[in-house]
Amino acid sequence: MGSANGLLSPQGKKPLLSFGVISDVQYADIPDGRSFIGVPRYYRHSLLVLQRAVQKWNNFQNLKFTINFGDIVDGFCPKHQSLNAVEKLVREFEVFKGSVYHMIGNHCLYNLPRNKLLPLLKIPSFDGRAYYDFSPIPEYRFVVLDGYDISAIGWPHDHPNAVEALRFLGEKNPNSEKNSPAGLTGLERRFLMFNGAVGKEQLEWLDSVLQDATKSNQKVVICCHLPLDPGASSKEALLWNYDEVMDLVHRYNCVKVCLGGHDHKGGHSIDSHGVHHRVLEAALECPPGTDAFGYVDVFDDRLLLFGTDRMESTEMIFTP
Repeated sequence: MGSANGLLSPQGKKPLLSFGVISDVQYADIPDGRSFIGVPRYYRHSLLVLQRAVQKWNNFQNLKFTINFGDIVDGFCPKHQSLNAVEKLVREFEVFKGSVYHMIGNHCLYNLPRNKLLPLLKIPSFDGRAYYDFSPIPEYRFVVLDGYDISAIGWPHDHPNAVEALRFLGEKNPNSEKNSPAGLTGLERRFLMFNGAVGKEQLEWLDSVLQDATKSNQKVVICCHLPLDPGASSKEALLWNYDEVMDLVHRYNCVKVCLGGHDHKGGHSIDSHGVHHRVLEAALECPPGTDAFGYVDVFDDRLLLFGTDRMESTEMIFTP
């Protein structure tokens, strides 16, 4: 596909696969506002960012699928509009001429409970779980994690996963406002209610998927709304048990890249085992006329993210 934002495809090589990416659209039919730390948010404009993304993806004609990294609508969306807003955004994604894979974020769950949300997003689900994998070509497998598996949001209040999350937060965060990191230091600052954890069953499932991928000689791309490495993200945005997930990942050599959202400024790191972590810049924080989306060219030895405008292009070359 040539170059974008200064990246060049490997000389003469055709990608094995290409796919689109966007994160944190957080649409709401409300006036512009600001985050709790004062960053401007453009709730209506984010719909236009998505529409331009879909148009551009379709123009390429060879993107096999696109991945939405969660937070399709914003928590400030008036609750009587939540269902219509999610349906509207899903329809916009479906203008894309290929498969669309969604994952859930905290803002999705502020709007709708899992039992309503997952069918709308066409997330294959058993018992409310929102993790799954797919293999678009024999050489690669994509794993979508449910970062709100153990969470105080999205589950019924008496659900074991919600009970476990509230108990965990009670132990880790002494503040009465559980979204406040006041008094928490370093990596402890991730123990906030708008984050969550991967539960035991999901970890066992991930282990079996990585075993299978290793046997099948597949490279793996992990996708999760919540970032999995402190080097790519602010401490306040990390998965509660990112360290447990990455300890498991590092037992294998098949995972090459972890992609995420949630931390709107974006980031990129390479961890101690050579795994790339790329957190995507948010569509929500694009001032009118600007964009944040991209597409990824997949090669045997690297992923090339070609970003548009506020989304940084990134070359992710695998370590042997």
